[in-house]
Amino acid sequence: MSNQKRSGDLGTNAEAQRRRNLSALLRLVHESRGLQRSTLTRLTGLNRSTVSLLVNELVDRRLVYEAQSDPTNSVGRPSPTVHPGRNALAIAVNPEVDAVTVGLVGLGGIVQHRIRHSFAALPDVHSAIDATASVIDQLTVALNPDETIVGVGVAMPGLVRPGDGLVRLAPHLGWREVPFAQLLHDRVMLPVAIANDATVGVTAEHMFGAGRGVDEMIYLNGGASGIGGGIISASRNIGGIDGYAGEFGHTSVNPTGSICECGAVGCLQTEVRRDRLLAAAGLTDSQNEDLDVAIIEGRSIELRTEVARQASFLAIALRNAINILNPQSIVFGGFLASLLAVDPKRLREAVRRQTIESSLDRLTLSGAQLGADILLVGAAGLAFEPLLSDPTAFRL
Repeated sequence: MSNQKRSGDLGTNAEAQRRRNLSALLRLVHESRGLQRSTLTRLTGLNRSTVSLLVNELVDRRLVYEAQSDPTNSVGRPSPTVHPGRNALAIAVNPEVDAVTVGLVGLGGIVQHRIRHSFAALPDVHSAIDATASVIDQLTVALNPDETIVGVGVAMPGLVRPGDGLVRLAPHLGWREVPFAQLLHDRVMLPVAIANDATVGVTAEHMFGAGRGVDEMIYLNGGASGIGGGIISASRNIGGIDGYAGEFGHTSVNPTGSICECGAVGCLQTEVRRDRLLAAAGLTDSQNEDLDVAIIEGRSIELRTEVARQASFLAIALRNAINILNPQSIVFGGFLASLLAVDPKRLREAVRRQTIESSLDRLTLSGAQLGADILLVGAAGLAFEPLLSDPTAFRL
């Protein structure tokens, strides 16, 4: 009896190890967007035959595919390159005050399609759910027979409780205690995962963009719903005890400023605002896509003055973040990337004058490389996580 138990345990352990190895390989391929078999062997420490068997299983599950590598870049016979499969897809959702953007994203964080549904007025929860479900229907009806949606990920501009995904507060949307993920699941009948938009943004940029290979990083995003942030420390996403860390938009920068939605006075997002930049540029909300060009070109004295004013308050918030967290990199998304791009040397100098000098030695300031895709890529990562954790649970 004891021998049978040990034999069963060995089988169970072997199966668990196989799942872990499959997960490790799929994550490497996903995060790298393609690696040679020989590189997978080196990174995992597994032998060549084991990697071959695991890759073949992932190919059979249509989670990866192989292609011959370029022979001009290697000595001898090149090892095949393993690429993320094209059949597993995620739906990514980003609700905002003026629109909801829904994207179709493949493994490797590749955005294949996006649809932006504009709102004529601030949407309530049910209007946002209706619009999101309608766009998801548009995207899924056009799928090929061999393509499968593994789930939905939502990048929410607000505080989201881990575990049940309750939206505790989305101040610019006016939502409190909203079960957005559950409501959307009930409409589309797909698994739905949800997190703060800047939290998923920093994960995406760390994995695929300017934060690759960076251990200590801050991501700041500026959008219609204000300013959010995410923190990577020791290559891990830092959420705090309840998952609400990174609310840089509520950093105090002006003690005599306006009252914020949070109730405090002079928060960063009351001084650094997209709507003020749009007004100074003479643009409407529907012309938001023209804002970045207008800021960088400095089309009017009024706009240049407003940009300089906002950059000065942004520098105060950066000073606080740098002195407290000592990051290696700060990455800017949304309209904040344009504030940086106008005059990066001037912004860095404004930060330098207020910051402990040694904290700037290895610090870089840069715009997000993923650009407008960043929140869709990050949201899709939430939907892909169950697949990446256990590829054996999915057969496409």
